[in-house]
This record gives sequence, C-alpha cells and structure tokens, in this order.
Amino acid sequence: MELKTARLTLLIDPNKKAAFERLCARQDRTASQVVRQFIRDYLALHGVQYVPSGSLPNPADSADPAETAAPSRTKPRLKRTAASSAKRPAARRKA
Repeated sequence: MELKTARLTLLIDPNKKAAFERLCARQDRTASQVVRQFIRDYLALHGVQYVPSGSLPNPADSADPAETAAPSRTKPRLKRTAASSAKRPAARRKA
C-alpha cells in the first residue's frame, strides 16, 4: 500500500467540486481515491514510472540511528574574529 503523506492543493470551481463529490459518493468512492486513480492513469498514459512510497523498505530502519538523525534546525554559531569584533560598537554601560 502506498503511503499518503504528500498534499496536493488545487483551486476548482465550487459547483464543479460539488458535482464531482456527488458523483464520487454515488460510486461509493471518496474524491481523494478518484483523484489518486486519475494521477496513476495519467502517469501510465505518459509512460512515467515511479516507485510507490510504501513498496520499498525504509533504509533508515536498518541504519544506525546516530547516522540518520535529523539535522539540527538551529543556525551554526560562527566564530568571532578580531575583524568582526572590531566592527561592533562597544556596549554602553549605564551609570
């Protein structure tokens, strides 16, 4: 089974969306199921190959957790040099 973790947002005429959802409901399918099928068919029609996200083992499952840790979101601290310190004005002290 494919993983469904990506989102596709699109703008559509509200009346067309409502008609599409009613048709899907009459066919006992969700709009998402039908759109996913449309995309699979469109890719096949144009000969585009892809590997479904859930079909391969996740390499992170067998790797050392230390090697696959998520990168830090903080900025790296830069070393101060004499030149960079000279550019900053001296801090004022309150009397």
